[in-house]
Parts: sequence; structure tokens; C-alpha cells
Amino acid sequence: MLNIALPKGRLGDKIYSLFSDVGLGCPSMNEDNRKLIFESSEKEIRYLLVKPSDVAIYVEHGAADIGVVGRDILLETKPDVYELLDLKIGKCSLAVAAKNGWIDDGGSLRVATKYPNVAQSYFSSQNRQIEIIKLNGSIELAPILGLSDVIFDIVETGTTLRENDLSVITTVIHSSARLIANKSRYQFKSAFIDNICRELEQRI
Repeated sequence: MLNIALPKGRLGDKIYSLFSDVGLGCPSMNEDNRKLIFESSEKEIRYLLVKPSDVAIYVEHGAADIGVVGRDILLETKPDVYELLDLKIGKCSLAVAAKNGWIDDGGSLRVATKYPNVAQSYFSSQNRQIEIIKLNGSIELAPILGLSDVIFDIVETGTTLRENDLSVITTVIHSSARLIANKSRYQFKSAFIDNICRELEQRI
């Protein structure tokens, strides 16, 4: 069996559809249930549905052979995996945003983010002193309530920013879904995995 870790949610549905289009569908995936593991003995594949931020952990530690994860998460966590293919879906950006009308005085910044490592790296490259405020959700609230000067977060359509009177100051990194592989499992299953990569690349 080839174990494939997919992120739960909308992105996972799009990715599964892509895999299904190249002949890796699993009929039980279409059933209305709360199962987290689906397998097809005929195609020798097993899908694991996990939290998006955990996909790389499952792959790095060998619980999954391959998986799909956003580039933003790869940059933040730096897992020891192979990055095989840009699937060109789930496109978004990591950006700095602030309240409309905010003026940068050039001093130290308070930055609210779910991505402390990427944020620190970016602002260090700009020679800016920052204080990281690590949050796990509703990042947009931080500047509104005076908790931070700016936020460093994922921007997809920008709707949430606009509705909360915020706007992007700088787009830092573009992200999309990436196919990754466990390094040791790849050595043993490279033919199977490489064939999947070729099929997906043609489909993309």
C-alpha cells in the first residue's frame, strides 16, 4: 500500500479530485461518513485525512509515504522531506497587512502571525526589529484591538482583510499545494511515486 496524506477540507477535496482524475480514485472516499482512512486494495493506495498543518509531520515520520501540503507550512516548519511537485492549486500569498491608514514610523514592529519563523526571517532580511505575537486564528483582530501593528498571514482573496478595514502592505511569498515524500520510503517506492508524479504533472 502507498499511504497518501491529504489535508482535510476544501483543499483536500480538490487534491483528491486531481488524484482521482489520474486513476487513483477510491470509491469509499465518496461515502458520507467521518472515516479518516480510505483504501483501495485494487490500486494499492490508502488515503489518510489529516489536519493540513500535520500532513508534513505524518510524511516526515513515515506514517504516510507521500502527502500534499502548502508551501507556507513547508517554509514555516522545514520538515525533512522531499518536495516533488507543485500542484498549482490552493494558491495564496503570505503577506504583511495593517489597518487602513496605518503609518509605519520605521521603528520596532509588533507582528501578529501564525508563521513566526517565516515572519522573523522576512523582517530580519529587512533589518527590522520585531516582537512576534503568536496567534492561531482570527489574526485580523490583532491590529484592530491594538494587540499588534501589523499581521503576517495567508491572503487568498483579500475579502477578510477588506471586511475588517485592513489591506496588504507587502506580499512576501507565493504559496501553493506541494506533493512531498518521505525520504526513506521514496527510495523503496520510487517507481510508484515517480509514475504518480508524471501523471499529475501531465494533468496539471
